[in-house]
Amino acid sequence: MSESLMAAAGEPNPLVPHTVEIVLGAVVFLLLVAAIAKFVVPRFEKAYAERTAAIEGGIAEAEQAQTEAKAALEQYTAQLADARHEAAAIREEAKEQGAQIIAEMRAQAQAEADRITSSAHAQIEAERAQVVAQLKSEVGALATELAGRIVGESLADDDRQKRTVARFIDELEGSAN
Repeated sequence: MSESLMAAAGEPNPLVPHTVEIVLGAVVFLLLVAAIAKFVVPRFEKAYAERTAAIEGGIAEAEQAQTEAKAALEQYTAQLADARHEAAAIREEAKEQGAQIIAEMRAQAQAEADRITSSAHAQIEAERAQVVAQLKSEVGALATELAGRIVGESLADDDRQKRTVARFIDELEGSAN
């Protein structure tokens, strides 16, 4: 066994690398780190910066869109309020016009009723005057005939008959009042 340990002690250990390999590995590692730092890291930084800018731009755009939406909502609300006020004014004006039309129609109806009433009164008065005149002539004729029978002579003289009848009717009207 000692022979085998000896042989192992004089020969280099396979688990321990040679110094040249360690130095060469360190140089290649440093070159690789330098290449990564020079070429890969800037690309990552650029991509990271672009992503950050895109996110911040998206946030800014979202904030701007939210501000625009808020302004549009306020404008819509103001327009809606104006439309409601205008509609209320139109309704009020329509009510006033309706009341005015109703008042005009009532005035026209009252005027028409007054006209019809005055026309009816005039017609009634004309008919009354006609009936009174007709009654006067009939009463006068009857009175003349009756007076002629009582007196026994004819009162056929028209002038005298008219005067007598007129006087008699005037006396009747005077006693009635």
